[in-house]
Amino acid sequence: QVQLVESGGGLVQAGGSLTLTCAASGSGFAFNTVGWHRQAPGKQRELVATITRRGSTNYANSAKVRFTISRDNANNMVYLRMNMLKPEDTAVYYCNADALAVGGGTLYNYWGQGTQVTVSS
Repeated sequence: QVQLVESGGGLVQAGGSLTLTCAASGSGFAFNTVGWHRQAPGKQRELVATITRRGSTNYANSAKVRFTISRDNANNMVYLRMNMLKPEDTAVYYCNADALAVGGGTLYNYWGQGTQVTVSS
């Protein structure tokens, strides 16, 4: 079974930085595109950034320049480095991954439980 575990959230002052980590596990699966999404109170979940297995990245306009997504394929880890954080970045951040069943070719999509990021002004 696939499991995504996020960590690295917390409370930070505006202008500060955090690095979120998504640890993916699942015997018999290969992780393709992995993304970070966030959901603020009273708002819909939104895409922050994605990264393909080959390292191609895509960012929401709000994340360009300030955030960097990266991954370590050997260890099934995906990171989100967030700099110059703003109060409006406050949200629960979720890891999302496409997992390909090795041998069967079926693609599944999974979500983690989320990690809270709070940016104080």
